[in-house]
Amino acid sequence: MTSPAGIQISKISLTKAGVVVLQSFFIGIFAFAEVALRHGIGVFTGLMICIAVSGTIRFGRAGTEYVSAATAPLAFALVTFVTTAFVDGFHISKVGVDFVASLASAAPYLLVAAAYGWFSYFRSRRPTK
Repeated sequence: MTSPAGIQISKISLTKAGVVVLQSFFIGIFAFAEVALRHGIGVFTGLMICIAVSGTIRFGRAGTEYVSAATAPLAFALVTFVTTAFVDGFHISKVGVDFVASLASAAPYLLVAAAYGWFSYFRSRRPTK
C-alpha cells in the first residue's frame, strides 16, 4: 500500500514480544479487577483470555501463533499467583487454595483458548498444496 506521497506503508502487526506484552497486560488488568471486585476469577477474565488469544492470532505476524497459544495460560497463572499473594498476604495455605481455585474457575476458558491457539498454529504449519 502506498500513500499519496509515494511512501511505502507496511501492514502493522504484532511481533512475538508484542504478543506476550499485550496478552499479559489485558489478562492481568481483567484478572486483577475481577479479584478486587468479586474476590475471585470468573467470566470476565475467562472471556478476556479467549479474546486475547484470538486477537493476537489475528493481529500477529506470521510465526507468532505459537507464542499466542503458549503465552495466555502462562500469563494467567503468573498474574493469578501474584494477585492472590497480594490479596491474601503470604499465608502459604490460603494462597495455594485460592490459586488452585482460580485456575479451576478459568479452566474451561483456558482450554478453549489453548485449543483455538494450537489449532491455528498447526493449521499455519501444514504444507500448502
